[in-house]
Amino acid sequence: MNAIQPRVGEPVIPEMELVQAAKRGDVAAFEDLVRRYDRNVFRIAQHITQNREDAEDVVQDAFLKAYENLEQFQGQSKFYTWLVRIAVNEALMKLRKRRPERTVSLDEEVKTEDDSLPREVADWSPNPEQQYTQAELRDILTRTIQGLPPGFRTVFVLRDVEGLSTEETAEALDLSIPAVKSRLLRARLQLRERLSRYFQKRESGDGNK
Repeated sequence: MNAIQPRVGEPVIPEMELVQAAKRGDVAAFEDLVRRYDRNVFRIAQHITQNREDAEDVVQDAFLKAYENLEQFQGQSKFYTWLVRIAVNEALMKLRKRRPERTVSLDEEVKTEDDSLPREVADWSPNPEQQYTQAELRDILTRTIQGLPPGFRTVFVLRDVEGLSTEETAEALDLSIPAVKSRLLRARLQLRERLSRYFQKRESGDGNK
């Protein structure tokens, strides 16, 4: 959904060229990488932490760690994928600090009361696009995504919001490709089911007025 675009007036320099320059000590090259990816990393961090201040901290910490460990990046994947993995780990650490009584991990199997796949999801009638503005729909979708379990939410955000491939998502989250596909399917189905409930409830409420 959110393709990474260069800033206005910014020359398109290949990612790996910037990385190699940064490894040679070119701070400006790394700053170019920061400008290229900071908004995307912030969105991912905010979806995971659900807190703007924490997300801002995650962005700073992720880029700092990436810079300090730049020599460890071997170029076997995209720099952005490597950066996302750092950011996700930092975001999960934020969650663990906020919820010390509960371990937050993407490795464990996610189980929720909605874990069973719905056999049938009711159609939205009338079409939500006919009842709500784009801004309202975006707000509804954002709040619904935030209601997903962290393991599902993170996979959904990387694949369907940020547009990473299944392979890139698996690498960024240190998950197997089958695990990513399974969680993405469950996330999509849970999201649609929750949105269906929301719109049906709103429609029923409006009809009772």
